[in-house]
Amino acid sequence: MQAVAYHLDPARGADGLTAAPQQLPEPGPRQVVIRVRAASLNRRDLMLMDGTYPLPAIPGVVPLSDGVGEVIAVGDAVTRAAVGDRVTATYFVRWADGPQRQAHVVEQYGATYPGMLATYAVLEEDSVVHVPGHLSDAEAATLTCAGVVAWAALSTPLPVRPGETVLTVGSGSVALFGVQHAKTYGAEVISITSNARKAERLRALGADEVIDRSRTPEWELAVLERTGGDGVDHVLDAVGMPTLAKSVRAGAYNARITMIGAMPAGDVPVGNPFGSSYLSIRRIAVGSRTDFEAMNRAIAAHRTRPVVDRVFPFEEAEAAYRYFRTGDPFGKVVIEFP
Repeated sequence: MQAVAYHLDPARGADGLTAAPQQLPEPGPRQVVIRVRAASLNRRDLMLMDGTYPLPAIPGVVPLSDGVGEVIAVGDAVTRAAVGDRVTATYFVRWADGPQRQAHVVEQYGATYPGMLATYAVLEEDSVVHVPGHLSDAEAATLTCAGVVAWAALSTPLPVRPGETVLTVGSGSVALFGVQHAKTYGAEVISITSNARKAERLRALGADEVIDRSRTPEWELAVLERTGGDGVDHVLDAVGMPTLAKSVRAGAYNARITMIGAMPAGDVPVGNPFGSSYLSIRRIAVGSRTDFEAMNRAIAAHRTRPVVDRVFPFEEAEAAYRYFRTGDPFGKVVIEFP
């Protein structure tokens, strides 16, 4: 089979992908070349295509930060991977541990560095992460963005403790990972979703209580009632500013609210977002390689399996994008390579 790479072409709007033949890359001294087996989509990838992501993509970049593959070549100085290893990469190319700095943010696979939607991907050695062995390629391709940001939300700066209550707002992939990670920590989980079908699937995933916001618009009051008026200890809000006020109202005294996801520059709160509540609100950007590796250890120990909604063949990558945009998936949309 001829090697192929997809490239982002924002000039084409919502169908902004073009495919071109790809040559087998040669790794630099501290680089790793993988034969990609599967890749998956995130909301960020639609924003990059639409030109609404805070960090513009370089022209013609190979998109997608999330993917998995087999190492087929390594540079002379590489020590963290070997030919034959099954690996993925971190979202940020050079953030291994410690505080995130702005220099880390501007180096992202699928935006300013070539990503995973290609037969071959070149990874910087410091970004390489080995994946849990029990996961299929489609499952392992889902971890980099949604999995790690949900893990970082619940594990940093201090992890959720057994018996605490976690509220997940939304039913996209970040929220689904959030339910799974919170149960790994031994927490009770309340989830907010938009319809009865998703509510059933969230319960099956492990949520202890699910509130359908289409039937209960004032879901924050239902959360307070469910918690005896105390509120929840942690909120993972994967929706954004439209739900912040309700998330604040649902939080306990000294609760922690973590806002997930890139937001348009003008999307800022009006007035006092805290109301009369005493809690902390933070916004995080995915996580470090250390976070990723800690998450993978937990996934391996608990035999956790990410939720995959649908798998598309490589030649139908444009259809995968369209489905992700309009199909209301429950779980990750994956592109699998031949």
